[in-house]
Amino acid sequence: MRPYELFVGLRYTRAKRRTHFISFISLISMLGIALGIAALITVMSVMNGFEKEIRARILGAAAHIQILGGENGIADWERLVALAKQNPEVSAAAPFVTGQGLLSNGTAVRGVFVRGVLPALEDQVADFGKHMRAGRLSDLRPGEFGIVVGIGIARALRLNVGDRVTLISPQGQVTPAGLMPRLKQFSVVGIFSMDHNEFDNALALVHMADAQAMYRVNGASGIRLKVHNLDRAPQVTRELARVMPLDTFLSDWTQQNVNYFRAIQIEKRMMFIILTLIIAVAAFNLVSTLVMAVTDKHPDIAILRTLGASPASIMQIFVVQGAMIGVIGTLLGVVTGVFLALNVDVAVPAIEHAFHFEILSREVYYISELPSDLHWRDVWSVAGVALLLAFVATIYPSWRASRVNPAEALRYE
Repeated sequence: MRPYELFVGLRYTRAKRRTHFISFISLISMLGIALGIAALITVMSVMNGFEKEIRARILGAAAHIQILGGENGIADWERLVALAKQNPEVSAAAPFVTGQGLLSNGTAVRGVFVRGVLPALEDQVADFGKHMRAGRLSDLRPGEFGIVVGIGIARALRLNVGDRVTLISPQGQVTPAGLMPRLKQFSVVGIFSMDHNEFDNALALVHMADAQAMYRVNGASGIRLKVHNLDRAPQVTRELARVMPLDTFLSDWTQQNVNYFRAIQIEKRMMFIILTLIIAVAAFNLVSTLVMAVTDKHPDIAILRTLGASPASIMQIFVVQGAMIGVIGTLLGVVTGVFLALNVDVAVPAIEHAFHFEILSREVYYISELPSDLHWRDVWSVAGVALLLAFVATIYPSWRASRVNPAEALRYE
């Protein structure tokens, strides 16, 4: 592209129109592109934030990698822990015993998943210790039958630290009176809040020795592993599967919570497509803008042609004019979108306060605040798509301008 075509194209962008309606349509097209880009960057950042937040909360209580034994559990779990730690990616390991039961306090009853843990090792693979509302995880001691419950369970059963609660195991014992469920009183020694309904409302922790006695398990039900790099967990799982006994089953966090993250990925793709259509509508407004601009500039085009400008040069002039509208709109949208994405935590409370409603209710959603995680890769992708759509929108009007006949254009001037 030669300098005069760029100069004339930029000049047309700044020049006053014979009709102000063309300038108004150009402004609307520019603002439409900016609004679409800002919305897309903000929404993608919020969805990235949701994915990051949900993953952090799930993995605060769930395992990066889990090794499960057969029906009889894992008797020699110490050997498997030592075997797993030979992999340099494994940073910590903790055995556990799992079971189901009913917690009863007076007339209130709640179904729970019971996990027997060794507190010192459990703190290395999970974040329960960081999310204790009352008590400490280390207060779980063998033989004392202490229990740590989620805050949802504590509220439902009206429990506080020091209260007694009855754990009923579905695995009954045979007595002369028939099959009777096993019952044991536990003392509440702690209450945790992981800000995740699945754990806060259904998980109870006891000492592993107490769980073994309650559920009559020798050894451990499985082993929970923590790895240095979350993204390498599937690969580490495959490596460990080669050295573990055949009667063990290994799974990583991507398999255990596949529905959560698959749903988020599908939603991100659909939101990208839907909001890209907003940018496409605004970009293709450039077609009508440039068609009217070409009609407005017929005399100028005719004069340029008589001075020796080629059809390709005329086409490039209007491509520059349309591309400048797209570039300005893209820059405005990127700046606005990045600003909103970085200040979601300020903007959302202000909107809630102004209109007196709550966007995310704590009783309904896992996360009650809109998180944001800006990925610059998404910003460049959105900007690139917007510029491409704006450039495509300039092709037809520019081609129309290159086909203007000078004699016809100047006949009535």
